Amino acid sequence: MADRRLQVFHTVARLLSFTKAAESLHMTQPAVTFQIRQLEEYFNTRLFDRTHNKISLTEVGARVFDYADRIIALYSEMDNRVRELTGDVSGIVIIGASTTIAEYVLPSLLGEFRKEHANINIRLKISNSDGIVHMVEDNTIDVGIVESPISNKNLVVEVCWHDKLVFICLPDHPLAKRSSIKATDLMGLPFVCREEGSGTREYMCEYLEANGMPMSELDLSLEVGNPEAVKSAVEAGLGVSIVSQATVIKELKLHSLVALPLEPPLERPFSIVYQRQKFRLRAMEEFMKFAQDHCEKRAAKKKA
Repeated sequence: MADRRLQVFHTVARLLSFTKAAESLHMTQPAVTFQIRQLEEYFNTRLFDRTHNKISLTEVGARVFDYADRIIALYSEMDNRVRELTGDVSGIVIIGASTTIAEYVLPSLLGEFRKEHANINIRLKISNSDGIVHMVEDNTIDVGIVESPISNKNLVVEVCWHDKLVFICLPDHPLAKRSSIKATDLMGLPFVCREEGSGTREYMCEYLEANGMPMSELDLSLEVGNPEAVKSAVEAGLGVSIVSQATVIKELKLHSLVALPLEPPLERPFSIVYQRQKFRLRAMEEFMKFAQDHCEKRAAKKKA
């Protein structure tokens, strides 16, 4: 029995979806279905019940999944231990990152990582924070980096570094000459906001609510799906906004936007999130260690 068939079966059984399994395994759905059919022929029994576009494990399927889970974990442990003995570190790490982190934080980290680990390939998936957390929960990705709070107690969450959010507007805006901005200063101003599910939006909503300016009282002129769209809208005069300080470095140099600190300040953590797994592939362990070291150096540099 081929390892591949067992891996495909394990992924389908875990996600209970042929479509999600195909995406996770970078296969077509017909190829996934073919592998499952071969495994069912091998055991001469059905492993899944298929009804009304839903699938569930049969009694035999549940037993096979239990064994497959242990076999795959043992295989991962063996792979790690052998690579430790031989000093070989290679493989693929699938990372998910929220839009802000993927565009403005990860490039430097991944560039440095590749210099030290040329044999480890990185695949990057980008979504908002909610989307990345769902990918981690579904095991579609190995590790996620997000800026929103994580409520799932089954996931490991490690704060990596802190990000400051700032108010942005056009240079000729009436508030542009202020030294700082309070939440109540936003009253009556057209406001450009990130979409639902965005970590930036979630932190901003909590901050405004706590400082006397609930979202329901904002004059939302536009909701968009990424930081670049937010900045473009503000530059076009469609309103003001609150964004990560890391996203407006270029615009501040070009003097196309003004960024002002919030009072009180608004900071949020960028967190690494991953599944609680007994064993992880060596490539993922190396990335996690590198990312944590990178964060510590970044924090030390900021304090200095």
